[in-house]
Amino acid sequence: MPTDPPEPKPEGALHSLAKLENLIQLGLLLPACVVIGWAAGLALDHWLGTTWLNVAGLIAGAIVGFAQTVRVALSHMRD
Repeated sequence: MPTDPPEPKPEGALHSLAKLENLIQLGLLLPACVVIGWAAGLALDHWLGTTWLNVAGLIAGAIVGFAQTVRVALSHMRD
């Protein structure tokens, strides 16, 4: 059973723009996750009448943002 040769990696301007998009995503991902987590915690604080959920949301957003940043960085390093 013959196997097909591996496909060549795409090159050119479009491929370079795709790599650039991944790097821009790294710069925006962590702050966006932190802000979204903080805002969700603030909304829950307002709705439930508590005072600590905004801090929990901020921490959860930072953890999720860091994990996603590492995942994107590792996938970029594989390319």
